[in-house]
Amino acid sequence: MSETTGSRRKVRYAVVGGGWISQAAFMPAVAQTGNSEITALITGDPEKAAALGAEYGLQTFSYGEYAQALQANLFDAVYLALPNGMHRDFAVPALEAGRHVLLEKPMATSVAECEAIIAAAQRANARLMIAYRLHFEPATLDAIERVRRGEIGDPRLFSAVFCQHVAPDNHRAKQGYWAGPVPDMGTYPINAARNLFGDEPISVGARGVRRPDSPYDCDETVAVTLVFPDERIAQFTVSYATDPVNEYRIAGTKGDLRLSPGFGFGTALKGTLTVGGETTALDYPSVDQFGAETRYFSDCILDDRAPEPDGEEGLADVRILVAIERALETGLMQDLAPMQRRTRPDASQVIELPEIEPPELVNAAEPGG
Repeated sequence: MSETTGSRRKVRYAVVGGGWISQAAFMPAVAQTGNSEITALITGDPEKAAALGAEYGLQTFSYGEYAQALQANLFDAVYLALPNGMHRDFAVPALEAGRHVLLEKPMATSVAECEAIIAAAQRANARLMIAYRLHFEPATLDAIERVRRGEIGDPRLFSAVFCQHVAPDNHRAKQGYWAGPVPDMGTYPINAARNLFGDEPISVGARGVRRPDSPYDCDETVAVTLVFPDERIAQFTVSYATDPVNEYRIAGTKGDLRLSPGFGFGTALKGTLTVGGETTALDYPSVDQFGAETRYFSDCILDDRAPEPDGEEGLADVRILVAIERALETGLMQDLAPMQRRTRPDASQVIELPEIEPPELVNAAEPGG
């Protein structure tokens, strides 16, 4: 478990994007990290700037003033939580200015954009971490370790369902595939399957559906199949059109492990392990996942070490999201070039901070409205 001494300085963050996830999860979590603080906010909403600036004691900037903010000595790192299509345009200037970047997932909307962000981090010798909050969460890391130890035998099959209602006026409903359920929610089962199998898929297939009266300008429900080496299969379905469900199951030659809920935050993840016909309940604490990932990233900055969920991890998921988009357009399976991930999450990354109470939001709402 990561620890922070009281004598160390704190990493100063600018929040870029004052939407739901920033206000409800990231901003109130920073106070309990022990090694981080928020000093600036970049937002296009003057009401948010005024209210959040006063609440957290921040200097605020509009998006048009972003370059000016980066030139000021107000922050060491940015937490970037903008719509996916804006990630590259805000991450690259921050990195080029020597600011470290904690970037929400998915990393970007193309492989080329991911590569541009990674290259900017390398040129500036700045730290880049993709905000995979579950890489620091006890249930997720316990599942990965149990599979690695062979508790379910040889893992052969992964399946997941991740669904929610998304309001028709939410930005996710209006920006096509890259704001739709596959990049928005499918990133979670993709990342889980890759790290539970400890491998990268070699081909991808997908089928999407949309009702005639659908309010979304993308497929509202999508089923995906990922083929991994050694004849292993991962399947998942994501949707913007059902009541919330988030769970996954990995089956092996000796047993299976299930987490339900398996992807969410603000609640305890829990599950079952079945081996030889005997089922054991798996119970875990409800933890502050955003505080944990921020503490971890700040430790990486302070200790000058590379984070585990780095730009390569973000790229590994985005190249699959790109292939799913092609599969939906063509109706054909898409081959993926071979890839070997250099590092994977492990149990040493568990950080348990107490769950926070979400504050009252300013001009923001959950995706469901």
